[in-house]
Amino acid sequence: MQSSSAPTMTVRQRATFSPGAMTVFAVLAAVTISASSSAPTPLYHLYQEQIGLSPLLITIVFATYSMSLLVALLTVGSLSDYIGRRPVILAALILNVGAMVLFIIAGSATMLIAARAVQGFATGIATTTLGAAILDTNRTRGPLLNSITAFMGHTVGSLGAGVLITFAPAPTQLVYGLLMAVCVIGIVVLAAMPETGMNRPGALASLKPDVRVPQQARATFLRILPLNVAGWALGGFYLSLMPSVVRVATGFTSPLVGAAVVAALMITAVSTVISLRNQPPARLLSLGVWGLALGVMITLAGVELQRVELMLGGTVVAGIGFGSSFSGILRALLPLAGPDERAGLLATYYVVSFLSFSLPAVAAGILAPTFGLAHTAHIYGSVVILLSLISFVATRLSRTA
Repeated sequence: MQSSSAPTMTVRQRATFSPGAMTVFAVLAAVTISASSSAPTPLYHLYQEQIGLSPLLITIVFATYSMSLLVALLTVGSLSDYIGRRPVILAALILNVGAMVLFIIAGSATMLIAARAVQGFATGIATTTLGAAILDTNRTRGPLLNSITAFMGHTVGSLGAGVLITFAPAPTQLVYGLLMAVCVIGIVVLAAMPETGMNRPGALASLKPDVRVPQQARATFLRILPLNVAGWALGGFYLSLMPSVVRVATGFTSPLVGAAVVAALMITAVSTVISLRNQPPARLLSLGVWGLALGVMITLAGVELQRVELMLGGTVVAGIGFGSSFSGILRALLPLAGPDERAGLLATYYVVSFLSFSLPAVAAGILAPTFGLAHTAHIYGSVVILLSLISFVATRLSRTA
């Protein structure tokens, strides 16, 4: 016990702020990084007009972000356990500043892809490191805070970008300039934050991906796999193509409308995670199935009837399903793994989740030129509903058996 606490006390003496301040800093930094990742979503239609970005290219730009994020998670995701939290947080913030610079000067699809690649790697580094820092300094509320920071950031990023695009000048520069400024402030403030991790050997070995599902968790993992794919695939569609679908289906050309629909999914998800945090996993999974299925049905009805209020209402219901399934899946899976098995299980979860986040959206981008965005949304939504129901049936059959 003494060996683990002494290094922490030594670092705290050199720091200006308390560990509690580190909790606040890590939460705000995580929200900022997530906001940066969703800020391009309302801007895609401007890129379509300015550089001829097609729906397929939009989804490729988005998928580049997801793949880069996944690579970071699987390689340097646990690096801060060995070299400390602050150096890795610093690297994430610097990379995100670099991504914002690339976005500001982007004049082609190639530049946007490069910006998204850098941003994805920054987000992957930040996700695990900031999450670990939050848990280091607040064991009680840490798990809940880690569950909501990404959703909060996506809400702020998409809605804030929509407002700036609608009412402020230079939309493809101002949004990223403000986010870059926040990251620079974060870099400065980080110097006064306490180090909550410790140096220990094994940093190079930690770069090797550990992807596995423990034997005792495999049946549960397979049963909830379709629901997990459905939830993340829906999130990927919203963050890539949903503003374009809103514009095509309803005729509303204001970026704020599309951004509001995207933000509705995220803010409802985070509200659901918070309000239902004490519910058992089985109830959350059931709510996730029916929330996703019913919400997507209502949203597709809004697309068909060209009613943005129906799309918004369906998105709220789907957001309840998204938040419930996200929380329920992790709470159902993680207790099934031992302490030395959780990293591999989480790595597998991240692989499946981020592949689901990106690859179906790319498939939608491929279909869009042939079928149109509205019909593509119907096909995509039908698959999401089907996957949700497959998980429900598999779970019911398992309980019966």
